[in-house]
Amino acid sequence: MTTVPLNPDPYIQFKLWHDLASQNDHIKDSDACFLSTINLEGYPEGRVILLKGVSPKGFVFYTNSTSTKGKSLAATPKASMVFYWDELDYQIRILGDIENVTDKEADDYFATRSRISQLGAWASQQSSPLENRDHLMTELKNYEEKYDGQVVPRPPHWIGYRILPKTIEFWMDRQYRLHDRFVYTHQSDGTWQIERLNP
Repeated sequence: MTTVPLNPDPYIQFKLWHDLASQNDHIKDSDACFLSTINLEGYPEGRVILLKGVSPKGFVFYTNSTSTKGKSLAATPKASMVFYWDELDYQIRILGDIENVTDKEADDYFATRSRISQLGAWASQQSSPLENRDHLMTELKNYEEKYDGQVVPRPPHWIGYRILPKTIEFWMDRQYRLHDRFVYTHQSDGTWQIERLNP
């Protein structure tokens, strides 16, 4: 595999790799990544989520703030995000602090969701015990009737989070497990230091 030259800006480097993943017909969803948080008992918890925005400010995703990960992020606003694109043999690891996106950012993104997903954000008490699926579908129907003919507003508990990276590591598979690894570390003056790591 040919090594992609590293850009001094990790966000540009991320976009280069993400674009390759997006254009690969064998990759189902280039935005799928593994998000890890620290739960209220101090244990790490991971799950697959979808990236919903990236800029020099950081990496954005959305969820219910009363969910397990929402409560974890409120208590410990730190997280990591891992992308792995098997067809490219690329991995990206992002580690940093968490901040909430603005209400306007959350409103703007919520407006792009399908109506059924908007209603589902009201109907589902994410991560809470569910007696049966019929109950969920009844709640969905109730909100369909409530907002019939109206724009569905964003629930106050449905918010966005942004990872503010401290480090971003780019990993490329190589033969004999002699992989290429480069880590960008954010400096106090806003620049990024790049180091090669042992595989």
